[in-house]
Amino acid sequence: YSYYTNKKNILNEYGEYEEDISDISIANGISPAYTDSTNESLVANELYSNVDKIKFDSRIGYYKSLYIGHVVEGDYRKNASSGGIGTWIFKELFEKGLINGVIHVKEDKSDNGKLFSYQISRSMDEIKDGAKTKYYPVELSEVLKIVKETPGKYAVIGIPSFIYGLRLLAKKDSLVRERIKYMIGLVCGHQKSSTFADFMGWQLGFKPGDITYINFRKKLEGRKSSDYGIEVHGYIDGKYEEKISPTSELLGQDWGQGWFKVFASDYTDDVFNETADMVLGDAWLPEYTNDSGGNNIVIVRNPVIGDLIKDAQNENRLKLDAVDADKIFMSQSAHYRHTHEELAYRLYKRDKECVNRPQKRVNASKNIPFTRRKIQDMREIISISSHVYFKEAVEKGDINYFINKMLPLERKYRNYYRLERLKKMNFSKFKKKVFGLLKK
Repeated sequence: YSYYTNKKNILNEYGEYEEDISDISIANGISPAYTDSTNESLVANELYSNVDKIKFDSRIGYYKSLYIGHVVEGDYRKNASSGGIGTWIFKELFEKGLINGVIHVKEDKSDNGKLFSYQISRSMDEIKDGAKTKYYPVELSEVLKIVKETPGKYAVIGIPSFIYGLRLLAKKDSLVRERIKYMIGLVCGHQKSSTFADFMGWQLGFKPGDITYINFRKKLEGRKSSDYGIEVHGYIDGKYEEKISPTSELLGQDWGQGWFKVFASDYTDDVFNETADMVLGDAWLPEYTNDSGGNNIVIVRNPVIGDLIKDAQNENRLKLDAVDADKIFMSQSAHYRHTHEELAYRLYKRDKECVNRPQKRVNASKNIPFTRRKIQDMREIISISSHVYFKEAVEKGDINYFINKMLPLERKYRNYYRLERLKKMNFSKFKKKVFGLLKK
């Protein structure tokens, strides 16, 4: 919407981008949150239903092939958060002359206070600089203006709402449709505000505003791929420092709890980026997480990308296991439950409050188990509270103020999970567990 109306996106006081919608008639059909005339299923059907030998799964959408694995050639895997296939596919498209520009998130070195932003890379060195996952708010309007002004063939990478938004925009804007040739999708648990980075740094001694660099997914040799670290550079009491910490030693890293979650993240039902030509995510499966190098799940929908992957496999440049839809789904099953299955309850709550919310493919309902409803309630409380309390902590200059406000909420959240586990026990085990807790 900002691109289409020449509005400027700015971060609000909580470190989030908000769309300034002044004309709903324009937003309808461009902004995913305000579009009720279509949905991801319909757009994906237009894009992929006629692709030769395409398959469909109700959970992951259309697919030609499914893989789990990593890049073997070069240092793509070493320099990536996971298996390195995201940067690698851009390299392939670029070297084959299929694109001459990549739209992706990179370190922002301009003097605007942002750590990361969407930028356009036009060489292999620039493309490689965009490797790794960034848990940081970004927006597309500025680079889309460059695309409109600069003829070329582009590829873009983004989370589900971004890719779907681009598909909607491409329907109305012929330049976007003609110039963005390939859309690569990411599986995304949820978006974070910029204050997530501030809190990670503050725990390591860097006060908000004193961070110059952050790597949210630092691979730690000898550990599971899911047990990664955070690397932060910046200034502590005026002295430049570089620190690394395992995420297991930091608060706010439980993705289920949703510290610093952007509120809009709870209103998408697109788990596997259904309108993207290729989808990448983390292979959160026991047989793959033991490998500290990391592995990607890969969903291929575009035949051109499928051919590039097959050629690379034949040349031993990729190590990929062909898998089925169940395996891909299992790698993100907890994410799917929250994003898709339990979205019904969040929609029910908004309707009960008479609050406007996006039209989704999931119907509003409170018909989920009691403990799951309470877990959903606590996730919402934790998310909203983290934004409010962190702002207050920054104003007070006291990180412990924030921690002391958040820890009771975290304990309550964990107690509901304990209750859920108790409910799954048979009665004799339940009695034994309860009496054991009472004895303690």
